[in-house]
Amino acid sequence: METAVTAVGALPRPGLRERKKQRTRDALVRAALELIATRGYEGTTVDDIAAAVDVSQRTFFRYFASKEEVAFFVPRLAESHVVEAVRERPPGEAPLEVLRRAVLDSWDGITEAVEQLVPLELHMRVYRVIESTPVLFAAHLRRAAELEEELARIVAEREGLDVDADPRPRILVAAFGGVIRVAERRWSAGDDFSAAAMRDLMTTCLDHVGPALTGNWRTD
Repeated sequence: METAVTAVGALPRPGLRERKKQRTRDALVRAALELIATRGYEGTTVDDIAAAVDVSQRTFFRYFASKEEVAFFVPRLAESHVVEAVRERPPGEAPLEVLRRAVLDSWDGITEAVEQLVPLELHMRVYRVIESTPVLFAAHLRRAAELEEELARIVAEREGLDVDADPRPRILVAAFGGVIRVAERRWSAGDDFSAAAMRDLMTTCLDHVGPALTGNWRTD
């Protein structure tokens, strides 16, 4: 098996077999998202996705357990970066700042990882399909809840808390997740689908958390 190394001290490059598997997986993701964006989720079958990459249905299921899994592959990729960034934040940071900086400081890495796989414009088109397809939107909310639980447990561990006894980590992460969803929806409703536009919206929404929770909204 090939185990080439890119440089002294660097991690070994994936072997030929691993690279071929990754190319097939990535091709399946791109084909699936293009079909879903064009035909809709219900109008796309596993057979359609496999045929677009010229592989068998059996090959598809070697990479993905279901059509839903491939539809959410890109969001899960982005979320994994955020989870890792939260884990790596320095000790002593306030919990809300941990979440805020984890998203904003890892933004470029998230964008690069997504764009290596699919164009942001395609990712945005699929996001709109997710929001308008009941079965996908339900799955999106379920997966968001799973992510929030994972983040709440990480925050609780950082703070030395029992997440089942102290409600604050779950409250904080639920509020944070709501902010992310507001930013996503504002982005999807706009005309600028660039990563920079999304980051600016995310920053603005996060900056409004404190005033929104504690401020007086009336202007008269």
